[in-house]
Amino acid sequence: MHSSPPDVLRCAALNASALEAWVAARGMQLHWVAAETAIPGSYWGDEEAGLIGDRLHVRPDTPVHSLLHELAHWLCMDAERRATVDTDACGSDTEEHAVCYLQALLAPTVPGYSRARLFADMDAWGYHFIQGSAAAWFDTDSDDALAYLRTHGLVDAAGAYTGGRRQH
Repeated sequence: MHSSPPDVLRCAALNASALEAWVAARGMQLHWVAAETAIPGSYWGDEEAGLIGDRLHVRPDTPVHSLLHELAHWLCMDAERRATVDTDACGSDTEEHAVCYLQALLAPTVPGYSRARLFADMDAWGYHFIQGSAAAWFDTDSDDALAYLRTHGLVDAAGAYTGGRRQH
């Protein structure tokens, strides 16, 4: 029995120029890969976004949450790791939590996306949270992620994204 792909928002559903500008404003280049072509730097393969240096690789069928996840990894890395990253972000468990939290902070700033849609997409994709959903995790069990982001200057005292990236 063949199951249908998860119902998540794909990059093709957003305005390509607006998405490219949004990614560029965060210091990365968005590289579009042709449909059904292997995505360079994709850790999980298939339609998942890829990360090599300051280039974020996507296809039209790449989930927006996957693009956000890899971009958030890049922002959470120190400068040395950012310069050499190729496919595997090599972060700690706490950094992975921070990446998920940062995705949620960034989602409403993506033209045509929202935090609610991100959480629905993460749940549909199969992200596993003890609390049962991405939204519940964000609201009740993400203190370690927020502390990581504060420590590395990615959020301010109020928990808002500073617009920067980790430096050390």
